[in-house]
Amino acid sequence: MKGRILTSIIAGAALVAGVTAFVAYAGDAGQNVRTTSASDEAVPGGPSRFISQDDFIRASEQTVNGVVSVKSFASVRGRQQQQEYYGDPLFDFFFGPQQRQQPRRQQSEPQRQQQIGLGSGVIITADGYIVTNNHVIADAERLEVTLNDNRNFEATVIGSDPDTDLALIKIEAPDLHVIPMGKSEDLRVGEWVLAVGNPFGFTSTVTSGIVSAKARNISSSTGEPSRGGIESYIQTDAAVNRGNSGGALVNLKGELVGINTAIYSQTGTYAGCSFAIPTSIVQKVVSDLTSFGTVQRAYLGIAFRELTPELISELKVKGVTSGIYVAEVSDRSAALKAGIEPGDVIVTLGGKPARSTAELQEAITSFSPGDEVTIEYYRDGRKHSAKATLQNSRGDTGVTRPADETSLGAKITELDADNAARLGIRHGVSAVDVDPDGRFARAGMREGFIILSINGERISKPEQVTAMFKAIVKSSDEKVMFISGVYPSGKAAYYAVPLTD
Repeated sequence: MKGRILTSIIAGAALVAGVTAFVAYAGDAGQNVRTTSASDEAVPGGPSRFISQDDFIRASEQTVNGVVSVKSFASVRGRQQQQEYYGDPLFDFFFGPQQRQQPRRQQSEPQRQQQIGLGSGVIITADGYIVTNNHVIADAERLEVTLNDNRNFEATVIGSDPDTDLALIKIEAPDLHVIPMGKSEDLRVGEWVLAVGNPFGFTSTVTSGIVSAKARNISSSTGEPSRGGIESYIQTDAAVNRGNSGGALVNLKGELVGINTAIYSQTGTYAGCSFAIPTSIVQKVVSDLTSFGTVQRAYLGIAFRELTPELISELKVKGVTSGIYVAEVSDRSAALKAGIEPGDVIVTLGGKPARSTAELQEAITSFSPGDEVTIEYYRDGRKHSAKATLQNSRGDTGVTRPADETSLGAKITELDADNAARLGIRHGVSAVDVDPDGRFARAGMREGFIILSINGERISKPEQVTAMFKAIVKSSDEKVMFISGVYPSGKAAYYAVPLTD
């Protein structure tokens, strides 16, 4: 398909086998590159310095053993059933579930797993914690990690965050090679960087390039539809392809400065624009996943537009040519309590630049609910500052806990045989001891409700409810349980149960 493609860079096993390879040879164009600056302050240590081939070799040798291959596996039958389901949960919610039957041949087939994806990961602790992309592990039932020395380990998921497309997994192995964290904030446009990963299944691959841009928002820059998450990428021209997802972007000191995540291309393969999640975001997400199991995401509480020349002219903005134009301020929000008003133009948040959508996202992602930050903004052409205490999505500063099945607020039991016979049903489970503060009750469900299906899948055993809950929470799509069923009185009912706060 012709046209521009924004793609997450993960490949299935079949892709690896289908690549046509060719080898191009290039002569040595010189081993030393000299970089100069106009002042002593621009490059610490003097007005100029030499970058030699040894710098690239040293950085490669220091990092290649800290990058792993991550293979994901899932049941063939489970994935086929998921793909063949043709119903719409919204349709079922309003009109009731439609009768669906799987072919007998498919029902009798045993479940078997096959490789569904291949990506990379970065070892960040010697005892086995690895950071990768969420899209690398999102649909996996089993994860296998291969080290650079060809040792294999089963991995478990510690936590994931679809909004930043990051995930934290762990293997049980001692004394692993760690890539130290660097400061992505210190990166400079034009600085040399290396991408380390497993493109197309070729392990331990190192490519080089420069930092092309920082705080890049792909959607606003290209006009492509937003991926719905946080976009504040390091853009590079280091060659990155399918399978590099979750791999390392490192500086010439061998420090991790980003996690390679996406490419922008007309073909779906490398075309000179690669994107990495900066470590300023990675460190916050990893710390939260380790400590809380979910990201403690801060909110300012504004609707905004990025300032453009057209917007400046239209709204007659004074005193500033770039920044975040505040269109609305939410009730009870941190911004409202700080005195921010519609028409203000925010330029910094917590001492970090916030003159674009990407910069604002990167800045606020580094904070947690309860953090007090200074906001610098312009109003009527004059610069002001205000203190704001950031909040969570609930409008307070409490800790957000990961959703688990206990938050549904009900005990799920086997269907009573007498009720089943009286109602003429042959499958289902009962929701009892319904907690008025649980998710089921908040959606309107009452005591004794018999669950017949969730998101179009027939429910016969209590453990299916837990399995469905985990699958929906793990998904990066809309996290809602569409539940259909009947009360013991015979009254049918349908509920939409959101699984996020």
